[in-house]
Amino acid sequence: MGLDGKQVLVIGGGSGIGFAVAEGAAAEGAAVTIASTNAERLAEAAAKLGGDVQAAALDITDEPAVQAFFAGRGFDHIVTTAGDWGGPRRAALADMDIAGQAAIFKVRFWGALTVAKHGAAALSPGGSLTLTGGMIAHKPARGSAASTAMAGAIEFLTRGLAVELAPLRVNCVCPGYILTGVWDSIPAAQREARLAGLAAGQLIPRIGEPAEAAQAYLYAMKAGFTTGQVLYAEGGLALGG
Repeated sequence: MGLDGKQVLVIGGGSGIGFAVAEGAAAEGAAVTIASTNAERLAEAAAKLGGDVQAAALDITDEPAVQAFFAGRGFDHIVTTAGDWGGPRRAALADMDIAGQAAIFKVRFWGALTVAKHGAAALSPGGSLTLTGGMIAHKPARGSAASTAMAGAIEFLTRGLAVELAPLRVNCVCPGYILTGVWDSIPAAQREARLAGLAAGQLIPRIGEPAEAAQAYLYAMKAGFTTGQVLYAEGGLALGG
């Protein structure tokens, strides 16, 4: 099962892993639509991708907007890589602002569920939905209790949706440390040292590229006998020291 001629929607396709997924799908002949809240970034991404790539503004935390977006549209595959954490990722339990931590779930979990609710009806028979988790679910750190719970919840949401939406397929990709724009806020020298330190404990001791993580999403779209699964693109982080 290939992607040639398929209609693919990548939510979060304006940058990072989402952009790499859109690029990979387009290279395989898919008609790609990228969506996110940042219209300027979307336009730049669509121009880079070229071809017939379409761009659409979409806020997946706005359910009426999501419902309106999918009305009258049809896709073969939907991928969401939208990565806004919505709040502080680290907080010691004793000092935790519960309301602030609850915001972590807004895009990655509730947004994904909203996409599933309204996007499922837009999927063709044999279509797929691919969500995005995070390795914090498997490698918790101090101060990451809420982030760990959110990432783990996405994996269990994937299993529940796979049963709920069958025979549509639902899978999840769990990326590790990937060299995306989220690291750009750290000064270059500090960034290199930090990334090297993070990668040192992996079985593959380097940071991954977006195109490498994208391969897991492309597989999830094309693997017609795979559903309810979590695919890891993490350089052996879980098995490392």
